[in-house]
Amino acid sequence: MLASKAAGSLALSRGHGGLRRHLHATSAPRADFTHAVIGGGVVGLAIARQLSQRPNTSTVLIERHAALGTETSSRNSEVIHAGIYYGRESLKARLCLRGKHLLYDFCAKHGVPHRRVGKWIVAQDDAQRDQLEKLRGDCAALDVPTRWVSEGEVRRRGEGVRARRGALESPTTGIVDAHALMAALRGLFEHHGGLVALRAPVTGVRPLGPGRGWRVDVRDASAAGEATASVTAEALVNAAGLGAVHIHNMVVPEARRRKLYFAKGNYFAYAAARPRVSRLVYPAPTPGAAGLGTHLTLDMAGRLRFGPDVEWVDSPDHLAVSEARLARAADQIREYLPGVDPERLHPDYAGIRPKLTHGGSAQMGANFDDFVVHLQDGRDSWVDCLGIESPGLTSCLAIAERVHDLLYARPT
Repeated sequence: MLASKAAGSLALSRGHGGLRRHLHATSAPRADFTHAVIGGGVVGLAIARQLSQRPNTSTVLIERHAALGTETSSRNSEVIHAGIYYGRESLKARLCLRGKHLLYDFCAKHGVPHRRVGKWIVAQDDAQRDQLEKLRGDCAALDVPTRWVSEGEVRRRGEGVRARRGALESPTTGIVDAHALMAALRGLFEHHGGLVALRAPVTGVRPLGPGRGWRVDVRDASAAGEATASVTAEALVNAAGLGAVHIHNMVVPEARRRKLYFAKGNYFAYAAARPRVSRLVYPAPTPGAAGLGTHLTLDMAGRLRFGPDVEWVDSPDHLAVSEARLARAADQIREYLPGVDPERLHPDYAGIRPKLTHGGSAQMGANFDDFVVHLQDGRDSWVDCLGIESPGLTSCLAIAERVHDLLYARPT
């Protein structure tokens, strides 16, 4: 377990990158920080905020971009998931269930815009209904509230949703303003003395020896030329999202290196007043699929958007919406919302989900991709967070708790 230790010799400009080293007169070895967190998305922010609350410690958050949360954290559906899809034993299920409650409480306490809008997962045939009945059984085992809604009740609601074989209602599903959430987490992190290094892509990570912590080398993109700097820390947390496997591979032996696969999700906005739907609507999940289907979500203003689909790409930089996929998306949407006018759908944005296997399933079953959040390589001061896709936003505060406990309390 880690000892509590005050900040060391490296000072970072608060919130503006610009790594500037301040050398002490003494030559005694000492870590610059107690904790270094790599990755400034919502998960990295939640972890950094959690660790910064420990007394007599110091925490630095290292982000390669010029702003926090510009990758997966700001390019998703902004859904607070109920924990329906991930089975009874997975880490995704445990962290989503815990994270959902933590997130609702956090948003209420800190004024982060959110709404508990609920969700319908709709079935159009007997096979889909059987799939939803299985989900309902899993939810009962996990104490996740659900309610069966008949096809007649769906019609009587008058919102134009089609569910030929009924729908499974999730009353605890909601939506959140992800940008406001990240701003709140950053404010609390800095309030507790945390420091943010922006424009600081990591170029190397290496252990300093037993009990001596870690050295993180970065390129200081805020400086002229190719300036470099280093940070030392007692504990290292890899929460780099789309770059997490790259960071992982800097440290582990070649035989244990991993590959990351990129599942792009295209989103489409809807520019019409009708149909007007007051809840999220998802199709019944397809077993083994890498996503949950092109579903209907709402933003905080009540505007409809649809997505994401699944498009495998070679690079996380492929962020332009694939307009050629709109026609297929429209067909899928009209299965459960037949009143949608395809002419009023238009490309909105795209996001990338980090997958640990190609074709990795989004729900429990064959080829299921679970979260990886554990102490790595037999070391007690390095936590890896790999494959943090959906429900990563919902789970962020629970992931932060787990990372803290891995470093200080050793959870199972």
